[in-house]
Amino acid sequence: MKSPFISKIRECIRGKNYSIRTERTYVYWVLAYIRYHNKAHPKDMNETHIRAFLEHLAIYGNVSPNTQKTALNALVFMYRHVLQRELGDFSDFYRANGPKKLPTVLTIEEVTELFKHLRHYAFLCAALMYGSGLRVMETVRLRWQDIDFDKLSVQVREGKGRKSRITTLAEELIQPLRLHMEHVKTQYYIDKSDPSWDGVFLPNALERKYPAAPFELGWQYLFPAQNISTDPRSGKRRRHHIGEQAIQRAVKSAVRKAGIHKPASCHALRHTFATHLLERGADLRTIQEQLGHTDVRTTEIYTHVINRGGRAVISPFSNIAKATSKPW
Repeated sequence: MKSPFISKIRECIRGKNYSIRTERTYVYWVLAYIRYHNKAHPKDMNETHIRAFLEHLAIYGNVSPNTQKTALNALVFMYRHVLQRELGDFSDFYRANGPKKLPTVLTIEEVTELFKHLRHYAFLCAALMYGSGLRVMETVRLRWQDIDFDKLSVQVREGKGRKSRITTLAEELIQPLRLHMEHVKTQYYIDKSDPSWDGVFLPNALERKYPAAPFELGWQYLFPAQNISTDPRSGKRRRHHIGEQAIQRAVKSAVRKAGIHKPASCHALRHTFATHLLERGADLRTIQEQLGHTDVRTTEIYTHVINRGGRAVISPFSNIAKATSKPW
């Protein structure tokens, strides 16, 4: 039996045009909160209950800081937008601690070897993550019209934090992308000839404002899924974008085949993009804009990456080597 309260949360999330991923995540944490408090209704609970739940996650659940933050966001959303109640101060809860890790960055040689083991759409997606600094979800959500060959740019629509930006496009990707887009266009015309096809998904009520847009080539996904599927929210038959898991698996496989012994992933390609730009003389503000960071302090972590070890610090052992003149 469906809970009317959970249905109301879903309704509210959809009314704000949040993604289905956000909907599932928020509902998950609201349900976890309710279960933790013996199925009490959230309207009967307060800041003390929220604090207890968040501390339980940190101390006994051993969750990461980001996971605890996501749970907090879900609860604040529920109280503010569903129960329409502003919460008081409960900022003194125990916060999850995680090791502060520097991002994994690949060398030019490692990136070169990695790309030797990528093919077709996986190669193009990885090339956009490394060449344009995109996140994996930003990559798979690209639309046909987001690629501008004349200006050598990529438009990212509503990336992390629902922020949009424009980033660079490598000139060397023009030809392979054009070839890929020809295949996408062919599939688009096949879909268009199918009377049961309901067009592509459009965000933020664009479909209501521009009813013809879902059927236009420019709005189709740059990396469409292999098959048409039924939208779980609307019930419409659409061709969604490829899943990010497919790209993640392809990159992980390429890392192994390339003999790279680092915890490299799709996100490592984005980190490598930023680090290599910095090494080539780009300023932090430019890199911040390319990555879509709100605060430049987030971008500053890459200065630590290029300054650690290597030639950044001269080892004191060098003094001994010079003094003794031993053939080490």
